[in-house]
Amino acid sequence: MNKDPFWTGKEENKKYVIKDKSSDSWIESSFGNYSWFRKGGANEQVSFLGITIPKIKFFIIKIFIILIVSILIGKIFYLQIAQGEKYKEWSETNRIRQIPIIAERGIIFDRNQKPLVENIPDFYLAINPNDLPKDLSEKMDIIQEISKIIDVPPENIEEQLSLFSSYNYKTIPIKTNITYDQAIKLEILNNTYPAIQVEAGIGRKYQIPQSLSHVIGFLRKAGTDDLKNNPGYLPTDDIGKDGIEYQYEKILRGTYGKKQIEVDATGHQTAILAQESPVAGNNIILSIDADLQAKSEEVLKKHMKASGTSRGVIIISDVNTGEILTMINEPDFDNNIFSGGLSYGDYGKLISNPDKPMINRAISGIYPSGSTVKPIIAAAALEEGIIKESTSFLSTGGIRVNDWFFPDWKAGGHGTTNVRKALAESVNTFFYIIGGGLLDSTFKNFSLTGLGVEKIVEYAKKFGLANKLGIDLPGEGTGFLPSKEWKEKTKNEVWYIGDTYHLAIGQGDLTVTPLQVNAWTSFFANGGKLYKPHILKTIMNENDTVNTIEPQILNENIISPENINIVRQGLRDGVTYGSSRALSTLNFTVAGKTGTAQWGTNKKDHAWFTGFAPFEKPEIAITVLVEEAGEGSSISVPIAKEILWWYFNVRNS
Repeated sequence: MNKDPFWTGKEENKKYVIKDKSSDSWIESSFGNYSWFRKGGANEQVSFLGITIPKIKFFIIKIFIILIVSILIGKIFYLQIAQGEKYKEWSETNRIRQIPIIAERGIIFDRNQKPLVENIPDFYLAINPNDLPKDLSEKMDIIQEISKIIDVPPENIEEQLSLFSSYNYKTIPIKTNITYDQAIKLEILNNTYPAIQVEAGIGRKYQIPQSLSHVIGFLRKAGTDDLKNNPGYLPTDDIGKDGIEYQYEKILRGTYGKKQIEVDATGHQTAILAQESPVAGNNIILSIDADLQAKSEEVLKKHMKASGTSRGVIIISDVNTGEILTMINEPDFDNNIFSGGLSYGDYGKLISNPDKPMINRAISGIYPSGSTVKPIIAAAALEEGIIKESTSFLSTGGIRVNDWFFPDWKAGGHGTTNVRKALAESVNTFFYIIGGGLLDSTFKNFSLTGLGVEKIVEYAKKFGLANKLGIDLPGEGTGFLPSKEWKEKTKNEVWYIGDTYHLAIGQGDLTVTPLQVNAWTSFFANGGKLYKPHILKTIMNENDTVNTIEPQILNENIISPENINIVRQGLRDGVTYGSSRALSTLNFTVAGKTGTAQWGTNKKDHAWFTGFAPFEKPEIAITVLVEEAGEGSSISVPIAKEILWWYFNVRNS
């Protein structure tokens, strides 16, 4: 209310009335809720216009104002204090960016320190999605321009950006191995659109015998799964995808450096604030002999071409360490096409090829062993006392059980046969008997008890069958050993003596990998040690120190030295007068076993040979498999002969 000494006022019936104190009378204001006040004497009049607010309304307004101010102060506190660091970081991220500096990948050498790969500088296109225009139309215009330069459909570019949409402020790779002319055009476009970035990278060039493609592997740009499984990797990173490149990714990769740069509002770099140099990856030396690999590849391709076949494997190993000297897979592929950015056309050719060139048959291929398994069966029968070196059976061309006949490969049989002759000439009848036993004329009782399926499986597992041997390459297979329980459960059939006969000669449901065959060949060569096969020989650390991989024994003392020697003599007899006698003309001694593995009623047999040399003091084991090539003695033995001759007369001369 007005405190003027001459005038006072009050509200009546929503009208404001005033009282002249001098006349003690009330005067109604003509302005409704507004009033005029006279101040001073009768001769002085001052007009004053004011708004009147009820106390309750004024209180509400005051509370409302206080509430608004409190909210504003609270918001300021939240932004400046509680979230200050966060927004500061965001601001710095917009202004300061950290750019990785790629570390040079380690070089891969063969055992003679011949480089198998080379690091070469290259360019790749990447896009920073955060610097792309927010306007969809303008964004599409940029993508269209990029598409024309690099010859990649716009939808593919959009798909790649969408795939890594969560990686803000990190460049997303669009195309690798771009040409110099493309890089220049993109750099010009970068002046207008800083989201477009041409980065200098380090490409991988493989200068190897092409048959090493399965062993060495290749690199590809990291995918979303790679980024999830490898913290610290970026979408622009290359990562090993197969072979040694995959197996030893962490050793070869190195440690990336860092560069902090300052950018302006448009995203263009204005200054380098700090820099940390990268550390190159470790170099590694493999057990592979590149020259032996190249020669073996040449020989295998020549013989396959002559025989009209297209799929084959060769493994050569050091029998005293388990080191793999050569691993051939045919058909092979050019792993350089992956490093340069695999086109849809090239990829389509690879996956549609009926010979499946991407499969590492040496470690992943699963095949019936054929007669190559007979040394294990012979050793088990000797060890279990079922036979002695002098034990003989008469081979007349096969064994008949009721209505079933189990033939020898030689019509009329091989005559009187002991274990050495059985190995030398691969006499099926002998292995039928020591594996499954011999029924009497009534077919009710065994006149001779063989190993039986359980013992065969037991010994086979000791030699590494039905298990991975642990080679340092991805994708190793296990093969398969059948059993009574498996057949009853899977085929709903009982186990017959014929199943044991088939198992004893490496047929039926038994399957192995070429690597397993080579490993048990080395066992008989070195006198009783089953080594873990490996490709890596040495790691060269940053300070030039050497970390050599030591041989690892998987199993030993499986068979007595006396019985191992009997089997070895049988394998030597196979060369002097048996199925491998084509090797007898070499100027050094060899022992070995052929195999002819049936695998389909309307398909040719797989041809095996596995052996070692020199016989007196073995150095290497060689295993040859040519798919659908017929008898091992016809194609696999000649292949082994040519390679062995070169190795001992040329390579080591």
